[in-house]
Amino acid sequence: MSLKKNSLLIHGGIDGDETTGAVNVPVYQTSTYKQDGLGKDRGWEYSRTGNPTRAALEKLIADLEEGDYGLAFASGLAAINTVLSLFQSGDKLIVSDNIYGGTFRILDNVFNNFGITYEIVDTSDASQIEAAIDENVKAIYVESPANPLLTVTDIAQVAKIAHANDKLLIVDNTFLTPYLQRPLTLGADIVIHSGTKYLGGHSDTISGFVVVKDKALSERLYYLQNAIGGVLAPWDSFLIIRGIKTLGVRMDRHVENAEKIARWLVDSGYVSKVYYPGLETDPGYEIQKRQADGPGAMISFLLDEQYDYKKFFETLKVITLAESLGGVESLVCHPASMTHAAIPAEIRKEVGIADELIRLSVGIEDVEDLIADLEQAILDSKKAK
Repeated sequence: MSLKKNSLLIHGGIDGDETTGAVNVPVYQTSTYKQDGLGKDRGWEYSRTGNPTRAALEKLIADLEEGDYGLAFASGLAAINTVLSLFQSGDKLIVSDNIYGGTFRILDNVFNNFGITYEIVDTSDASQIEAAIDENVKAIYVESPANPLLTVTDIAQVAKIAHANDKLLIVDNTFLTPYLQRPLTLGADIVIHSGTKYLGGHSDTISGFVVVKDKALSERLYYLQNAIGGVLAPWDSFLIIRGIKTLGVRMDRHVENAEKIARWLVDSGYVSKVYYPGLETDPGYEIQKRQADGPGAMISFLLDEQYDYKKFFETLKVITLAESLGGVESLVCHPASMTHAAIPAEIRKEVGIADELIRLSVGIEDVEDLIADLEQAILDSKKAK
């Protein structure tokens, strides 16, 4: 029976436990498994290589992304590290011009040491991608909406460019989750998630995912997952499965709140710019409507110059100043000094990540409380004349 997405969140993957009838997948808290003889195991031999709880989660994320193979990792960066390990010295990647700072850091300070290079382009502009492609380019790496400026890339268009040139398309889908966007159906070859964010949803578990449709690619990634070893533990796998069960109701509330806050910010007179693909005035609005089921719940904005952004952070009472995003609680951060500090200042300036930029992960609290908190913090941060 084919299930709709809200039902798939609860019953996808491996649903319950056939042995006992438990409605939840058990936590197989074991490192190794008894074998019945030499070369005779029961499908499991060592939990780095495979664990039933993790396998249930991997099947679930594959189902949700409409892929065929899922892999679960100890963090989003462990997932990214494994995907980047597909490449070798001399290979080059084209990457979105505003991406998570940790992605830039691992490219610039780790894989660059191994001769794997990158070129930053505005992937929302197809002509820039085409101009950057040469014989060394092996993949295009996209975030859409991108972190932190919420730039929208036409995934289907980039997939056509990638495949016409025999390149892989990798899409980080963390900001939208498969509830709102499924890049594999748009032509992407690899989808990456930080499951720490909306998939877990409660700011209590670190995890990462990779999903693909191609069998040969999945086999190579599985080999790397096992060889590198950054796998997700059984208990954390259980927690993420539990979090995913409520993803639909959470994301609906996240988006509802974000749309109201974005419009309030635009009308407030307190900000000089709002970045949010759910606004009709946003450059990516039409593409976002076409390729996703919603705009997500991340907003970035610049306070008007009469307000002190540093004092703004200090005077918030409900919204928490913290790294990360996607939890039930609203979180605010300063990308230039927090999530994107690894990116050199000159590159941040070039792509538009200003020192005054504020990134808001809208939670599921009462939206009136969130707007009141934003307003009081902004008013209290007004500069003295």
